[in-house]
Amino acid sequence: MTNPKNLSINDYTYSLPEERIAKYPLAERDASKLLIYRKGKIDEDVYKNIAEHIAENSLLVFNNTKVVEARLLFQKLTGGVIEIFCLEPHEQYADITTAMLQKEKVWWQCLVGGASKWKAGQILEKKIQQDGQEIILSARYVEKRKETFVIELSWTPSALSFAEVLHYTGAIPLPPYIKRAVEKSDQERYQTVYAHFDGSVAAPTAGLHFTDHIFNHLKEKNIQTDFVTLHVGAGTFKPVKSETMQKHEMHAEFIDVARTTIENIIANLKNNIIAVGTTSLRTIESLYWLGVKLSTVNSQQSTAVSDNSFNLSQWEAYELSGKYIPAKDALNALLNCMNENKLERLVTKTQLLIAPGYDFKIVKGLITNFHQPQSTLLLLVAALIGDDLPTGQAGWRKVYDHALQNDFRFLSYGDGSLLWKNNS
Repeated sequence: MTNPKNLSINDYTYSLPEERIAKYPLAERDASKLLIYRKGKIDEDVYKNIAEHIAENSLLVFNNTKVVEARLLFQKLTGGVIEIFCLEPHEQYADITTAMLQKEKVWWQCLVGGASKWKAGQILEKKIQQDGQEIILSARYVEKRKETFVIELSWTPSALSFAEVLHYTGAIPLPPYIKRAVEKSDQERYQTVYAHFDGSVAAPTAGLHFTDHIFNHLKEKNIQTDFVTLHVGAGTFKPVKSETMQKHEMHAEFIDVARTTIENIIANLKNNIIAVGTTSLRTIESLYWLGVKLSTVNSQQSTAVSDNSFNLSQWEAYELSGKYIPAKDALNALLNCMNENKLERLVTKTQLLIAPGYDFKIVKGLITNFHQPQSTLLLLVAALIGDDLPTGQAGWRKVYDHALQNDFRFLSYGDGSLLWKNNS
C-alpha cells in the first residue's frame, strides 16, 4: 500500500456541464440508471434490477443515518437574516445521538451566514406554531473558531429534544451544487427509505435509489443486508484546494457500528461484501484499521475504546499498512475489546482518506453515485477500480466518460453505479 500524500488532485478532474447535474430526483427512486463496471467492462441497467448483478450470499452494507433539518434562519428586528448551519455537536457530547437527545439547550458547531451583522451579546429568536403550541428557539453566540462558530441553542417547550426542535424549525440542507430553493418534496426524497438515526447534514446518496421492491428482490435472491451509521458532515462537499493531498485535511465523521454487524462482516469475509455508498465503505474499512491498532499497540489503547478517544486519523491506515493482519483477526480484536468494555456498539470518529495507493481489506464492491471532479469521493472510486487493464486508462475516467456520453445524471439526485474492486 502506497501513501497518496503526493497525488496531484489535478489528475482527478473532468468537465461536468451544469446541465448534467440533477436538480431533482426521478419520480421513482429505482428508475435511476445504473452503470455496472467490472474488469474493464461496462454494462447499463436500472436500479430496479440491481439484484440481478449481485451474486447470492453477498452482503450489502447500508448507512442508516438520517438527514436533519440543519439550516436555521433567524430574522433580526432590523429585517436582516442570519443563517445558522448546524454542523456537529460541541465536543462536550460523547456522540451525535447524545447531543440530538438534549433537552432545553445544546451547544453546536455551526457555520453562520451574515455573522458580521450579528452583534456580540445579541440573542436571535425564532417562533413557530406547531400542533397548537408555540416553539421559541433562541441562538446565542459563544465563540469563534478557525472555520466555525460555537452557538448555544435553547428552546421552549424544554421537553422537546434538539432533534425535534430541528425538525420543526429547520430546513433540509441541500448540497451547494443543487442551485434551487428547498421544496417540500425534498423532506422525503433527500432521505433514504431506511434512514433511522438523526445526525447527517447530507444524505448518503447511493441509498436514495433503494426501495422496498429492491429489498424484497435482494431477499428473494438470498443477498444479505446490514447497516452501519456514519453521520455525514458538510466536509463531504469540501473541495480539495491543495495541489497535493498532503495538505488537504480530511473531515472527521462519527461512526456507530453494532457488535452484530461486525460479526456479520466476519461471517461474510469470503463472500462479496458490497458497500452502499462511500460512507458505508469508509466505515467498514475503518473497522479493519481500528482492529489493527488494537492488535499492535499497548493495552492502554484497549481501555480507550470506551472513553471515546479511540479513533482513526487521516493517514493512519497508510502508516499501519506494514503490519499485515488478516481481516478476520483485526475484526475479532475489535470484538474482544468491545467485550472487555461491555459495549454493544462501537461509537468513534474516522478521518480515513481513501485514494489511489490504498489497499482495500474488506470491501469488494461499491454502489455509488457520480461525484464532483477533484473530490475525495472521486479519489475513493479511483482507488477501488484501479486502471482499465486492456488500455491502461484510469478506470474512473473510463466510467465517467461513458456516463457523460450516455446521458447519465450526476451528483446527489442523479444516477449511480455498481463498481467492482479491480481484482474482484
